[in-house]
Amino acid sequence: MEDAREHIRLEMESRSDNEEFARVVAAVFMSRLDPTIEETDDVKTAVSEAVTNAVIHGYKEGEGTVWMELTADRKDRCLTVRITDQGVGIQDIEKAMEPMYTTDRSGDRSGMGFSFMEAFMDQVEVKSEPGRGTAVTMKKYIGR
Repeated sequence: MEDAREHIRLEMESRSDNEEFARVVAAVFMSRLDPTIEETDDVKTAVSEAVTNAVIHGYKEGEGTVWMELTADRKDRCLTVRITDQGVGIQDIEKAMEPMYTTDRSGDRSGMGFSFMEAFMDQVEVKSEPGRGTAVTMKKYIGR
């Protein structure tokens, strides 16, 4: 299959309103894989959670950059999404991925971000280094 893989990279400011923009970009980009509405909604939800985590936890709602990389593989019918920040990082990834765990002390956050990502995507991998940032890589297989 000619050009079976396509890739884009988006750089955006760490602002909450960019979460919506990232969702729309991911949905439009994945449309070339002919997903169902449910699959598209799953990806949009996971992207929202990952970008929100970067803004709220990675940069503590301060200034920074969030990167989103998308790869569509038409041969494998797989979308790979990678959300990266250079924020504070995660001290204990295993603990951070527990349902209801949050570093937000305001009481406004439920701590379900990684749980939602895992529920809506087929694979989720988190790599982080305190003081250097976090990368969340998620895969969604379309039609499986």
